[in-house]
Amino acid sequence: VQLVESGGGLVQSGGSLRLSCTASGDIFKFFAMGWYRQAPGKQRDMVAALNSDGEKAYADSVKGRFTISRDGATNTLYLEMHDLKVEDTAVYYCNAPDYIYGRYAPDPDYWGQGTQVTVSS
Repeated sequence: VQLVESGGGLVQSGGSLRLSCTASGDIFKFFAMGWYRQAPGKQRDMVAALNSDGEKAYADSVKGRFTISRDGATNTLYLEMHDLKVEDTAVYYCNAPDYIYGRYAPDPDYWGQGTQVTVSS
């Protein structure tokens, strides 16, 4: 399965974007899907995850502002982002992580090219 991210762009602080991740196969074959982001000079961190039970997890920094969802009919994962802040600037990636020891560990086989989100002040 290949994952292709889209929807990034340049937005002003306080604005909104919706990211999409289209899979070439059935996303429900995975236990979980997630969004990760990497800012320049920083590690790639989880932003949000959604498992097959419908449970959602968010990084503390995005709780209340970001929403993860999926559409099985189109094999698409979404990330709705509102009230964007300059510190949200990063390349955003989707992944099909494993759930290991209480955390969503990304699978290196499923990284896409990412989509750039830039938030200006």
